Amino acid sequence: MHAAPGVGLAAPQVGVPLRIAVFEDPAPVPEEVRLARGRVPQPFRVLVNPAYEPVGGTRAAFFEGCLSVPGWQAVVARHAEVRLTGQDEHGRALDEVFSGWPARIVQHETDHLDGVLYLDRAEPRSLSSNLAMAERWAQPTPEEAARALGFELP
Repeated sequence: MHAAPGVGLAAPQVGVPLRIAVFEDPAPVPEEVRLARGRVPQPFRVLVNPAYEPVGGTRAAFFEGCLSVPGWQAVVARHAEVRLTGQDEHGRALDEVFSGWPARIVQHETDHLDGVLYLDRAEPRSLSSNLAMAERWAQPTPEEAARALGFELP
């Protein structure tokens, strides 16, 4: 995960058939991006048997990538806030609400454990190479990409 670099990794991504995921996000992003995406630093976390449920009906759409699909990103609309339940690596119960980018990471990694990739939830017209995304769509939000490519944002 760190070498890739990425902010999360689920056990099935490395051939381990367990409901375990890890995440950590130092969030080294410009202030404009941090504010638009709700990206705040997250310490290293282990999630065992995680599950999430939406908190409220607000959704947020941003470009997102995955270590299982290197070199590509697409716009994914996800719940802006989720309640995570499960256990940590010591078997202690987790019951925590995440919002912004941390909520996105929780959903992305938990989805892996259910056999769902970000591409299954993505706006197909937005699929872009990392280079194209950086050159054309690298803004805090994907509004310009949605206008140019003709898709709706939540």
